[in-house]
Amino acid sequence: MPAAPPQTSPPLLSPRMLGIGAAVVTVVVWTAFILIARASAARSLTPFDLTFARVCGASLVLVPWGAWLATKHRGAVSSFFGLSPLSLRVTATAGIFGGVAYALIAYSGFFFAPAGHAAVLMPGSLPLWTTLLAALVLRDRITPTRAIGLAMIVAGDLVVGGRSLLHAFEGGEVWKGDLMFMGAAFCWACYSVVARRHGLDAVRATIAITVFALMTYVPVYTLLVASGAVVSHIGSAPWGEVAFQMAFQGVGSVVISGITFTKMIQHFGPVRTTMITALVPGLSAFGAVLWLGEPMHWSLVAGLALVTAGILFGVRKAAAVRAAAPAPVCPTPCPAGMGRPNV
Repeated sequence: MPAAPPQTSPPLLSPRMLGIGAAVVTVVVWTAFILIARASAARSLTPFDLTFARVCGASLVLVPWGAWLATKHRGAVSSFFGLSPLSLRVTATAGIFGGVAYALIAYSGFFFAPAGHAAVLMPGSLPLWTTLLAALVLRDRITPTRAIGLAMIVAGDLVVGGRSLLHAFEGGEVWKGDLMFMGAAFCWACYSVVARRHGLDAVRATIAITVFALMTYVPVYTLLVASGAVVSHIGSAPWGEVAFQMAFQGVGSVVISGITFTKMIQHFGPVRTTMITALVPGLSAFGAVLWLGEPMHWSLVAGLALVTAGILFGVRKAAAVRAAAPAPVCPTPCPAGMGRPNV
């Protein structure tokens, strides 16, 4: 008599629950990133210190992970002493934009402009820059409906940024932060296009940009601080503050949200994922009013409405076009963004 097959216990969480949990964690971490980064500007650490804490915190998890992948897949393409699972050229290109430049520019912006502006300009500028770069580099076609959505995003950015630009003539410096937020979004859009062009896996790409930042930014930062060329407060700041920034900015913002965002795409598909993350601007803006005491000007509300509507309009129209078209054939598992979206 054949032996009965071993019984396996059902998973504790269903795929749907895992997808919903990943969505909640991603939105919460992305929203908290904006609020905590702005609150950190009023404390001890400088933008260079925050970037250092982000890189070191993420490296504690991702560098051993990269070394394990290199050991497991010997003979595969790697760089930076086998710690990065990608080639040197791809690691450097992705690491410059997604690892170093994005963090430095974004953190610097919070020292000039409020979190409400970041809530509109960073998530709002990202689809704009990504679409334009994809059209230029990847020869993507900008459809009329997508152009309308982008026009709404530009209008929202101008409503928010234009007000601060007018105050620049009165000696205000908020416009500097606004430009930095848009510059940070541009850097992340460059990283996104690089990742798409080379078909990068999300986990390996995150490991690569962290390894690059550890091997390049940390030594340069240390030399500049030692020579007095860069002001640093990391030695005089409370250790609790430094440890918190390493944990949240590094482990939370880089590692955890990177994994949960990938899980979101796997469960909801790229279209619904974009619609879910469109909650971040509104939550961040209202969180800045509630917890940071920032004023809610009419221009911020109008810009927020335009940016969110532009994101949702472009995504909904893209979903309708894809649903009407036959799904292209792609390898299994199908990469995110290919095949029929889960709408």
